[in-house]
Amino acid sequence: MSKTIALNPIGRVACHGDESAIEVMPEFADALEGVEDQEYLWVLFWMHQLSPENRRRLRTHPMGDRSRTRRGVFALHSPCRPNPIGMTRVRLLSRGGNRLTVADLDALDGSPVLDIKSG
Repeated sequence: MSKTIALNPIGRVACHGDESAIEVMPEFADALEGVEDQEYLWVLFWMHQLSPENRRRLRTHPMGDRSRTRRGVFALHSPCRPNPIGMTRVRLLSRGGNRLTVADLDALDGSPVLDIKSG
């Protein structure tokens, strides 16, 4: 089994209050054809600000609540994980060229976007 996988971002997140934009790189603009017909999208992104320490953490308290028993990160929605890939379902508000305006994006400003899927 290969130990290395190369991922190349297809875009970046730009946060603007309750709404966010996904700026898709121009070379991937054709992949957006028909996306405006979707009400919801799944966005996979790289949690670029997660520390190396948190990437090594394999167990953590659910929701950060220390009164709860620690569980494995694969059993939680925790951002702490070996490969900090985030996934969130967003509501598509509009498309303008290679820019998607969305609601409910659970990513930080500047997060690299890895993929977008209909949802």
